Amino acid sequence: MSVPDRAPSDPPPAAEAPLDEESVDEAPADAMAPERLGLTPRQARRLRIAAAALLMAAAAVLLAVRLASRSSVLVVGVYGLLLILCGLVIELSRRGRTRLGSYLLATGLVAALLMDVVVLS
Repeated sequence: MSVPDRAPSDPPPAAEAPLDEESVDEAPADAMAPERLGLTPRQARRLRIAAAALLMAAAAVLLAVRLASRSSVLVVGVYGLLLILCGLVIELSRRGRTRLGSYLLATGLVAALLMDVVVLS
């Protein structure tokens, strides 16, 4: 019967410890690495989450205004899909898929505006 190298209550060695997002983003940069221009991955994620949350709030206000002026299932559908898309973008940004989230957010916003102008007017 073999004896374990460490007790079960001991923390795992550094090689076995899982890395979380914060420890990866805050790792010191190599002195020989060139300077990085633009946003860090963490800043990009936070920016996309803030933009999607702001758009979600604006869509909710627009939905309330549109429903006050006329009640239509199509209005609820268009703005409801935009709200769902904003939630999806927030989740994608949390998981590190910021570029995909940005593309979806821009495409969804353009589609919702086109639907508002063409179909709902």
